[in-house]
Amino acid sequence: MIGFQTLFYKEVLRFWKVATQTVGAPILTAMLYLLIFGHALKGHVQVYPGVEYTAFLVPGLVMMSVLQNAFANTSSSLAQSKMTGNLVFVLLPPLSHWELFGAYVLASIVRGVVVGGGVLLITGFFVDLSFVAPWWIIIFAILGAAFLGTMGLIAGIWADKFDQLAAFQNFLIMPATFLAGVFYSIHSLPPFWQAVSHFNPFFYMIDGFRYGFFGQSDINPLISLAIISVFLLALATIAVQMLKQGYKLRH
Repeated sequence: MIGFQTLFYKEVLRFWKVATQTVGAPILTAMLYLLIFGHALKGHVQVYPGVEYTAFLVPGLVMMSVLQNAFANTSSSLAQSKMTGNLVFVLLPPLSHWELFGAYVLASIVRGVVVGGGVLLITGFFVDLSFVAPWWIIIFAILGAAFLGTMGLIAGIWADKFDQLAAFQNFLIMPATFLAGVFYSIHSLPPFWQAVSHFNPFFYMIDGFRYGFFGQSDINPLISLAIISVFLLALATIAVQMLKQGYKLRH
């Protein structure tokens, strides 16, 4: 396990060395979302009974930060290593594909949880939050970070150029996150768009995570947990196979 531990440490150290950019900047962005959307949409968006809009908004922003930063950690690491040519130093040691997968994804979970925890801590000074079911918060945060970390691993392996990676993030990750109920409850949408939202796996991550705060959600959290687990298993299978075969890694 020394190789796994070393790669994991390297990936954590990689983002922590530039914490101002990788941790501080996302926290500031989430705070701006809270100030702007909280002021603009307060009183105009239907949320759960007894829950103020600003309080409703915070779990969505926390989970959005977790997801986006978990994806960024693995995708940027793989892409940079491929394009700068130093990926060979990761492939030369006798690391199995499972060790590679575990180290990269676990480091992405750490970054996602650190950023999400920072957002939650800072927003706690402005909004009173309840923690009805804290275990659901932890479970969905870890699963969501693992899901996006695995997706980032696939994107990093697939991308040959930085603009391909940017397209993956801008045309898939960002829209799916914003349309997953971060800023609204899907019950405020017309029936057609409510049905469309149920095809977005990001919706189940955010909805289940929000349940841990308020004990209310649009979908039963057990159903959300099952759906996310199935998607995560499918993505993990793809990512492990790509690493095992050396797809776009060994030339």
